[in-house]
Amino acid sequence: MLNTDQSALELIQRGEFVSYELTPIGSNYTFLVQLRLGERTGRAIYKPKDGEAPLWDFPRGTLYKREYAAYLLSEILGWNFIPQTVIREGRHGIGSVQQYVEHDPRQNYYTLTAANADVLRMVACFDLVANNTDRKAVHLLLGPEGTLWGIDHGLTFHAETKIRTVIWDFCGEPIPETLVASLHQLSRQFLNPEGRLKELLDLLLPAEVVALQKRLNWVLTERVYPGVPGMRWRR
Repeated sequence: MLNTDQSALELIQRGEFVSYELTPIGSNYTFLVQLRLGERTGRAIYKPKDGEAPLWDFPRGTLYKREYAAYLLSEILGWNFIPQTVIREGRHGIGSVQQYVEHDPRQNYYTLTAANADVLRMVACFDLVANNTDRKAVHLLLGPEGTLWGIDHGLTFHAETKIRTVIWDFCGEPIPETLVASLHQLSRQFLNPEGRLKELLDLLLPAEVVALQKRLNWVLTERVYPGVPGMRWRR
């Protein structure tokens, strides 16, 4: 089971990098690293700023910040489906470091069952607010205890709405009231941003902060998952 306690957070915040293994997939440099802090050891995913491939639509060198911003948003909302993430220095410079999720690589969005539907509703709602432009099937991991985790959030918070996702199962459905309540609480925090919300907003460009508020208001006004009911094909 993924360890989400304070000691695990301290490990990715302050642990010594013992080893680096470059993963073979993806357009950006991503390392599976081993960390050690005292008697504790653990694995994490390290994505350095200098390993980010240039994109035409996202400012260069910002993807690692967006990984952390997505984690902060998940924590602020109390949805907690993104593994613990920090920004720190590694061998290849500053980047995001995220706790590694032990999982079965054969499991992904397309192998999930109805038992995961409520969590998927939450993830789909998160992606609307965060403007996730890269929700792939393999970005949903099923942990050994059956917990669903979301990873790879570098392409989020763009000022232009351009959501790209495989999660179209809930088109036309009302967004659950529990999720709406969390979004209302977030909306109220924008009146006087502090703590984690201020930290999140400081990671974004001014236009992206404005767009985030607009998307939040849009979701709270519509309260329905967008799309055509019954649509199931990949978009």
